[in-house]
Amino acid sequence: MDEVVIKEPEELDLMRQSGRLLASVFTYLDAHIEAGVSTMQINDWAEEYITHTLQARPSSRGQYGFPFVLNSSLNHVVCHGMPSATKLLKSGDIVNVDITLEKHGFITDSSKMYMIGAVSPAAKRLVSATYEAMWQGIGVVKPGATLGDIGYAIQRHATAYGYSVVRDYCGHGIGREMHEAPQVLHYGQPGQGLVLQEGMTFTIEPMINQGKAKVKTKRDGWTVVTSDKMLSAQWEHTIAVTADGYEVLTLRDDERLPRSGP
Repeated sequence: MDEVVIKEPEELDLMRQSGRLLASVFTYLDAHIEAGVSTMQINDWAEEYITHTLQARPSSRGQYGFPFVLNSSLNHVVCHGMPSATKLLKSGDIVNVDITLEKHGFITDSSKMYMIGAVSPAAKRLVSATYEAMWQGIGVVKPGATLGDIGYAIQRHATAYGYSVVRDYCGHGIGREMHEAPQVLHYGQPGQGLVLQEGMTFTIEPMINQGKAKVKTKRDGWTVVTSDKMLSAQWEHTIAVTADGYEVLTLRDDERLPRSGP
């Protein structure tokens, strides 16, 4: 396994700058994502804003050959959904928009769920519980905690709602590269796995399914869907381990800590 890259204070400051810019992309998109727009329009709006307004680089495009600026994962799509000019959002949809941004050589990664129009109570419950599960994982981050503590907190919260945690994909270290060590699983056992230390930076990005955890990849080689066609939700932030806890580098201005418990 690759060695974990501990960030120096000046490197963390550059990651903060990248994270603040990425958070602003979602604020910009909030006013545009609605019924009737295509997922390709969302991609194009994000590209224009990142490259021209922010003078930054959308680092997903070209990564592993991916041709777009963001992932748009709709309803039963778990992750890596590809934008499409013919895929129009409609009332009742839930969609995850996942964006990475590089500025001054450092990358941050975040995703947000959007609920379009009149969304069913069941879909709202899944989206809310997934957001809470992410925060449960974030909340245990501090020096001396373990990756297993993060995974356990997420898994415990999701299963309390009767949901399943996708095991095929995970969070990851991030910095000068989009994917660095360690892998951050969204399930696990307390006290197990790598011990966290100040200066680590990684993503926490649980994918939570309404039904079973099993997923499959479509023929395009990218789009991952639930095998049972039930809904999936995901939220993501880039986190830094601080001297006494954590810092959410991609925190958006409108965010508040969610309530806990089913």
